[in-house]
Amino acid sequence: MMDRRAFVVGGVAAIVAPLAAGAQLAGKVYRIGYLFESNLPDPPSAPLEAFEGALREMGYVEGSNLVVERRFAAFKYDRLPELAADLVRLKPDVIVTSGNPSIAALKRATTTIPVVMAWSVDPVGAGLITSLARPGGNITGTSLTPGPEFIAKQLETLKEAVRKLSRVGILRQTGRLGAETGAIESAARKLAMTVVFADVRVPTDIEGAFVAMTKSRAGAFLILGGSMTWTSRQQIADLAAQHRLPGIHFFREYAEAGLLLAYGPSPVVQYRRAAIYIDKILQGAKAADLPVEEPAKFELTINLKTAKALGLTIPPLLLLQADQLIE
Repeated sequence: MMDRRAFVVGGVAAIVAPLAAGAQLAGKVYRIGYLFESNLPDPPSAPLEAFEGALREMGYVEGSNLVVERRFAAFKYDRLPELAADLVRLKPDVIVTSGNPSIAALKRATTTIPVVMAWSVDPVGAGLITSLARPGGNITGTSLTPGPEFIAKQLETLKEAVRKLSRVGILRQTGRLGAETGAIESAARKLAMTVVFADVRVPTDIEGAFVAMTKSRAGAFLILGGSMTWTSRQQIADLAAQHRLPGIHFFREYAEAGLLLAYGPSPVVQYRRAAIYIDKILQGAKAADLPVEEPAKFELTINLKTAKALGLTIPPLLLLQADQLIE
């Protein structure tokens, strides 16, 4: 019989019927800590709902055999060390988090409590883990991108859609990066493009970033975001339309909000994968022994309504490559 908790790369096959799981988990109460840089979701975001739903499917029911300690920094990044220390004092069985600032705060706060990354950006380059295959220490989970070549692919896709693009803006959330800056500049040079960085730290910085990119004559932009840009994705899409700037991000939810393009993994899948890591750790696995998982699938979403509003004709080959067309 296959082990219910077998580690399956690239999918959600390890999630099985909740009744079977509940039978195995009966009699023990587990404590999970949350640390997120965002606001307390109200209503909860789809990725977090997917995470909690996956835990329930595996038999972890809050108020029954699960206690959840939630900490949200509301984008006040200087609070992350305090919130991380607060969680550590409660001695949870495992802590789930996302985004490099939160992961880094937990790395400083504890070397013993297991930490699961729901997503991270270049965790090796950012110094959060030793390697993907052997993360070492107490941190494991999922990596958002497979390496610098992914950023190059995003820029290439953006240039295919905006064929005369020579200057590209990078809307960059401060504090969430790994070793990406050099990779971006190198990839842009190969595509005969100049990079213009526009850094944002809090949501009130976003409007000024668009003004800066427009003044710098950027013809399109790429988002290197995190939880803050995620919660501000509608504002970003609206400002992109206002400034007539085609944009691209990892997640299709940005294209659904009105951005021209999205190319990358699904955040819902990433969070469901994190739930599987939680389950394995609660059942005795060590974080250091669990390889950090990269996304198994990347989706291309094109918003044709936005393309029409911007006066862009998307090349037929790019249309054929799309997993989703928004019309």
